[in-house]
Amino acid sequence: MTVESNKELVRRFFETIEQENYDALKDFCHKDFVFYPQLDTPFPGVEGLIESEKKNFDAFPGFKMPIEAMVAEDDLVSVYFIFEGKHTGTPFAGVPATGNSVKFSLMILLRIKDGKIIEQRSHVDMHDILRQLGVNA
Repeated sequence: MTVESNKELVRRFFETIEQENYDALKDFCHKDFVFYPQLDTPFPGVEGLIESEKKNFDAFPGFKMPIEAMVAEDDLVSVYFIFEGKHTGTPFAGVPATGNSVKFSLMILLRIKDGKIIEQRSHVDMHDILRQLGVNA
């Protein structure tokens, strides 16, 4: 695959997440997919990613995370987002719904193998999110 086709794969992958089309996510992910939601805590299989995304949508219904920038080289694609949502749903990180709006940056690094995403590493400042929810973190 080319760098441009990898970027297009990643673009479609995140569009599918925003549409909450969890069954279709499996089509984008390699059979050996691993999700690292933070640092080096692996969640093998696409199910960990789906569970994480469902929790985000449940806590912040209708949230948006438009792609602000995307950089790719070889089998890697890096994506920078601005996440915006309102905490009106289920608890997030143990915090009951606050009604607070949050806006924060999110960096994700994805690795492509055989035309599918084999690895996703997400990096976000949880202290910033919790601060915006009114928690002294």
